Amino acid sequence: MAESFLHTLKVEPIHGERFTEREQMRQAVFGSIAIDYNRARHHSALGYISPVAFEAAQAA
Repeated sequence: MAESFLHTLKVEPIHGERFTEREQMRQAVFGSIAIDYNRARHHSALGYISPVAFEAAQAA
């Protein structure tokens, strides 16, 4: 599972990017994980739906 995640991280947000500062890379990686990956990934604990979809269903 970790290998799959790391592969996704390498090919989506940072592949081919040239960062001039470490902070830029840190922000790109954080944004990819916290904003894109965690919100879109289907979670088994939520019935294999994304957290956004789960929250929308709970609010309805």
